[in-house]
Amino acid sequence: MYDLDPKEFRILRSLNTPVKIQDFLGELHMNFADTCLSPRRVLRERKAHCMEGAMLAAAALRLSGRKPWVLDLKSFPSDDDHVVAVFREDACWGALSKTNHGVLRYREPVYKTIRELVMSYFHEYFLNDGKKTLRSFTNPIDLSRLDKKGWMTAEEDLWYVPKYIDSIKHFPILTRAQLSRLRKADPIERKMGKIVEWTRSRKKN
Repeated sequence: MYDLDPKEFRILRSLNTPVKIQDFLGELHMNFADTCLSPRRVLRERKAHCMEGAMLAAAALRLSGRKPWVLDLKSFPSDDDHVVAVFREDACWGALSKTNHGVLRYREPVYKTIRELVMSYFHEYFLNDGKKTLRSFTNPIDLSRLDKKGWMTAEEDLWYVPKYIDSIKHFPILTRAQLSRLRKADPIERKMGKIVEWTRSRKKN
């Protein structure tokens, strides 16, 4: 199914709840390379960054009968965007996330709207100088639209996926007045924001 081999199918099919998917993402090494690996390659190489983790999560959600949805959190230009997979439970939204930091992680399915879910990331999203950088977001994006390109099993980097996501309409979360009044994160928050889970030597802290 979906061109997955039996082992790949078995692994993804076993991740049949959002909690199991998130636990699996947490065990993957952080990928520091400039790549965009398919779920197949993530399973083989056992590493992922946020985009790759979101696609792996979306593939696992799909095999459990859910939509392979991802969502883009767009930041200020000097910061990085963050991509998560999203799911629904009892009419509420939750998110699955691969990150190296202690923030921007899993979200319980307790948010009534996508905007509510997105705003749960707002105060955690800041640079080392404390400047808050989250600026806009997309609605859930169904990756099944890219099935003809083989996004779940491709051997080449999937640069067309982030390009496609970037082309989707993004909704601003702040007015100009709100932007002008933003307060920087406190020093203790900045200190906590520097905590990482994986080092570049691929060791877990």
